[in-house]
Amino acid sequence: MPNFCAAPNCTRKSTQSDLAFFRFPRDPERCRIWVENCRRADLEAKTSDQLNKHYRLCAKHFDPAMVCKTSPYRTVLKDTAIPTIFDLTSHLRNPHTRHRKRIKELTEEDLRKIKERRLASSVEQLAAKKDATTEDSTGAAEDEPQLSTEGKEFREYLRSLFEVVVMLGKQSIPLAAGKASEAEYMSNNFQALLDYRMNAGDEALKRRFHATAVNTEYVSATQQNQLLDICENTVREEMLMEVRESRFFSLVTGDLVEFADEKHLPLFLHFVNQHNVLREEFLDFMSFDGDECALVERLEAQLTDRWGLSMEDCRGQAHKATGTSTTKMKAVAVLLMEKYPLALHMPSSQMALNVHLANSLPFPNVQVVMETLRRIGAFFRTPLTQDELEKAISTHYQKNEEKGSSLKQACASGWTELHNVFDVLLDMLPPLLLCMDSIRDNGDGNFADAVTADAYSLTETLSDFEIVVTVVILKNVLTFTRAFGRNLQGETLDVFFAANSLTAVLHSLNEVNDNVDVYHEFWYEEAVSVANVMEIPVTVPRLFLRKQRAADVGEIQIEAYFKEYVTVPVIRGIMQEVEDMFSETNLKALKCLSLVPAVMGQMKFNTTEENYADVYRGDLPSPDTLLAELHCWRIKWKHRGKEVRLPTTIHETLQLPDVKFFPNVNAFLKVLSALPVLKLEDSRSDKASRRLQAHLDGVPVKRWIKSLAMLNVNTHVKHDLDVMVDKYCRLYSEEDPEADSEEVADAEAEAESEEGAKADAESEDGAKADAESEDGAKADAESEEGAKTDAKSEEGAKADAESGEGAKADAESEEGAKAHAESEDGAKAKAAMK
Repeated sequence: MPNFCAAPNCTRKSTQSDLAFFRFPRDPERCRIWVENCRRADLEAKTSDQLNKHYRLCAKHFDPAMVCKTSPYRTVLKDTAIPTIFDLTSHLRNPHTRHRKRIKELTEEDLRKIKERRLASSVEQLAAKKDATTEDSTGAAEDEPQLSTEGKEFREYLRSLFEVVVMLGKQSIPLAAGKASEAEYMSNNFQALLDYRMNAGDEALKRRFHATAVNTEYVSATQQNQLLDICENTVREEMLMEVRESRFFSLVTGDLVEFADEKHLPLFLHFVNQHNVLREEFLDFMSFDGDECALVERLEAQLTDRWGLSMEDCRGQAHKATGTSTTKMKAVAVLLMEKYPLALHMPSSQMALNVHLANSLPFPNVQVVMETLRRIGAFFRTPLTQDELEKAISTHYQKNEEKGSSLKQACASGWTELHNVFDVLLDMLPPLLLCMDSIRDNGDGNFADAVTADAYSLTETLSDFEIVVTVVILKNVLTFTRAFGRNLQGETLDVFFAANSLTAVLHSLNEVNDNVDVYHEFWYEEAVSVANVMEIPVTVPRLFLRKQRAADVGEIQIEAYFKEYVTVPVIRGIMQEVEDMFSETNLKALKCLSLVPAVMGQMKFNTTEENYADVYRGDLPSPDTLLAELHCWRIKWKHRGKEVRLPTTIHETLQLPDVKFFPNVNAFLKVLSALPVLKLEDSRSDKASRRLQAHLDGVPVKRWIKSLAMLNVNTHVKHDLDVMVDKYCRLYSEEDPEADSEEVADAEAEAESEEGAKADAESEDGAKADAESEDGAKADAESEEGAKTDAKSEEGAKADAESGEGAKADAESEEGAKAHAESEDGAKAKAAMK
């Protein structure tokens, strides 16, 4: 069972981090000081034995000098260690929090006594720090458990394995390279590197495999997967610790990835780290099976149960969906907003708004255009095909060299993801067909058969008049949102003005909708002109024509057909999508960007942030003083010195030393910066999705591994091999003869009682409420044996029954036996009460 930290406003538990958790001391005097520093009134009546048995504090509450890591798998406290680092105020900023423990209000006499004790304690700690070097050299050797030679060699061997796995992950090299045939053995990458390390002098591996036959597998596929899982979880936990510390985040999903015979959804988190830098990190893949409700439940379980986050702190969501997944992800966004109104659905800063709007239209002809764009982007990634396209552009625009030069520049890498993609595509349609015809002919034999086949398929799609009409309609309708989308991906000032210009955008779209007959006539003529240049016949789609003939309908008017089935649906679909994506709440949030001094200056310091503050009032530390604080904030910048430059971004503003004197403004800016629509400022972080795509492109589809992708995409995240070794020893300790029996029992109990752990995680409110009660229910939840908590929940009872080895380990120690006996008595008493 997990250990919960007893400190106020601390929600850490042992299953969510690699932090060490320490028991309250048995010494009554030291234990009393710990309780006083915790400021937990409900703990004062308990004895030191009870506190030692049932309560823990995590390492975050101790001076780092008091915490000693005597070995890669054991962390201990100095004998004089006293917890001094506590958060006693954050509950005031969030009065509705469910996890707060009651904090004792201190009298003046209490404060005087605490000051005296802290003075004495600081003298002891100062002396301890001065003697740290000598204590570490002599005391560490005494405190560190004496490992046998086999135990040390096993950990050295594990460290070598993890070094190899991390290296393979960073270089995007799959562990298994495959076999030439069933009969002929072919060493995989992992085994080849182990051989190389042994030849290079790795003694740990040599001792392990010196007598192993050269044609046998050193490390089984099961153990390789275990190593990968440990590496993946360690890297993810490192990032999640930053997210938890920053509190607010947004959920961003990528385009579907298909491997292991099922579709997976890439999950990213958009957040501001402790250095006030906006980041977006890839954390995992999630199965895309099931309907919208099942997907929402799976997302919630992933973020809350597995990652230890709270959906109440989610301030935005953005979904990069394409094809048939578009409708499903829009429904997921709606369901999430119904449960969490502040998880605002917004476009991602990683995708042009016009591309996002076109992807969101559920019409088959529009989806064919978008899929063709993605195929064109992939087709022209190679220099050979790109050169052929430039030749075709030069040939088609030989009488207009200026147009040809600008088009060559516009069709550089990534043009299919730009705001003006449909303008460029329309100009490129004739040279694209010319290029595809040249590649299909393949007179010089430069292109492979697969390339010519792709060229033929693209030609068939582009030479369809319905596709030409759809491109023309998209280009003209999305002209009205192009500038708006560019501003959304611009600087903070541009985003603010975009929020204020939405009314004009919707007015223009409404005007087009009201006069659709006139606009359609001009657009249809443009499409016919392009089709004539490309020698494409102007016809109604064959499938529709066949259906009409079967229904014995009269002659079909081509222009009327495209008006009814293309122009009108596209216009109304874009209008609806813009209105949904930029609701009143979303616009209020974006208009709060006027808190940035440069925006205030542009508005002549005549801003009205207080009109939109209700959106995030619950996130502010002192909402009652917000009006006065905003007034002081405006006055500060309005009457600044001439040499003072106005910060232009949220990041610059949060870096100011004076911002801490404006707690509401500071909190406001941190919440706003987590919105997914705001562009990333860290050049490394803004490529997380591209790093993922590069990894998938560089590894054969059959070799895609989730854990390997995590390691490769997040090479910038620091990793600790000792932590990985420690985790492996705890989870798979049957190979380690020196493992601590109590830790082994706990690890096995947690592994066997997965259902109980999930139930506990889902009922976190109940667990925290039990933690605050006087009858010791919190103690039961935090106890090492976990027997009482298990007796209180049906799932916990199952977990206790399944974790027989953990119970045996407890029974082998005197306190474990007592706890077990107490749990049986408690269970019988409660059963009798029921």
